[in-house]
Amino acid sequence: MTALEPMIDTHCHLDFEDFAPEREQILERGRAEGIRWFVTIGSGRDEASSHAAVALAHEHRDVIATVGVHPHDARCLDDATFERVAALARDERVVGVGEVGLDYHYDHSPREEQQRAFRLFVRLAREVKKPIVIHTRAAPEDTLTILREEGAREVGGVIHCFTEDASFARSALDLGFDISFSGIVTFKNSEALRDVARVIPTDRLLIETDAPYLAPIPHRGRRNEPSYLAKTAAHLASTLGMDERALRRATTLNAMARFGLSRFEEARQEG
Repeated sequence: MTALEPMIDTHCHLDFEDFAPEREQILERGRAEGIRWFVTIGSGRDEASSHAAVALAHEHRDVIATVGVHPHDARCLDDATFERVAALARDERVVGVGEVGLDYHYDHSPREEQQRAFRLFVRLAREVKKPIVIHTRAAPEDTLTILREEGAREVGGVIHCFTEDASFARSALDLGFDISFSGIVTFKNSEALRDVARVIPTDRLLIETDAPYLAPIPHRGRRNEPSYLAKTAAHLASTLGMDERALRRATTLNAMARFGLSRFEEARQEG
């Protein structure tokens, strides 16, 4: 049997309660589909997700973490909370800051608080020299403005779960950000998003699940999990007219470079 070309799930929430009863089995199913690395995103539930994500990254050799405060929780970000998350950002198993950004669709936190938190975390990313994982929804201009004004180009990062237009994509690429596609790209009504995918340079593409959210076709409506990344990879490869192995290989190399995973690969081989 031919070995599967490795993939990297660049955005999943392994700490969420949805996974707690069977987290080990979920990881095993992902590995069986070729996932080499799971990037678990420490953002949500105020700062609790950051602490949990880092703990998981220390428990599993193929799990690494990012830390931040989601824009939904920006109203909770006081100085003490920020300092605790900033300390986690310096952990050796943390490879990025995020997901952070702006969400004007739900406005669970006041926009001024979202903007303040976003700026703080861009500055933190520059300080610790790690890429930024961006959540942006219904806030394209303010997202780009803050990234420019805060010097985000210095570290770059990822526009996670991309759903914006080609103009936003070009601006993000110019700022040093990669574009990550989730299961949304497989949805029947996402042709405009697939059109954007077709203009993204292959060396700037990433794939993700955003599990437990946004399960791809044919699993839409179910709880998502990392093993379903294979469906997104296959659909995106077809959209781009690429061989699926080539798509997996390209996105894996891109994720390795973006998150600096070579040092972890060396440690795994030595172990």
